[in-house]
Amino acid sequence: MSDQVHFEDVTVGDAVPAGTETPSQLQMFFFSAATYNGHRIHYDHPFAVGVEGHPDVVVQGPLQVAVIARTLTDWVSPDGRLVSLSLQNRASAYPGEELRIQGTVVAKREEDGRCLVDVELTEEKGEGVLLIPATATVSLPRRAPVGTGA
Repeated sequence: MSDQVHFEDVTVGDAVPAGTETPSQLQMFFFSAATYNGHRIHYDHPFAVGVEGHPDVVVQGPLQVAVIARTLTDWVSPDGRLVSLSLQNRASAYPGEELRIQGTVVAKREEDGRCLVDVELTEEKGEGVLLIPATATVSLPRRAPVGTGA
C-alpha cells in the first residue's frame, strides 16, 4: 500500500496526522451498550446535570481513548502496530464538542528487532482545553532494501 508510513520516513519532531471526532449522544449510547457501561452520567441528562453537576451527559473516557488509538492506528496501518498507550484523563467532554488529537514524534529506536517510534499526544476541545495528555509507542515496518523486489 502506498500510504504506509515506514520507520525511515519518520523524524523526531514530525507531526502525527491529526484526528478529530465529535461524539453524538447516539454514538455514546452505542458505546455504552458495547462496553456494558451503565453509568447514568453518560445517558441520563437530568442525573448528569442535576445530581452530578455537569452541563450535559458526559462522553465516556474510554470512547475518548478509542479516538486517540484510532488516530495512531490510522497513521501506522496497515503494517504498523500500536505497542503501548499511556494517558491521563484530565477534563470532561460533552456531546457535540469536537475532540482534536495532535501528536509529535519524540524518539525512535530499534529494540528486539522492532522499529519503534515514541509519540506525545494531546486531546483537546474548544479553545485548547486539554482533555488528555498521552504518550504512545508504535512499531513501523522498514522499507524493503532497493533491488530486493519486495
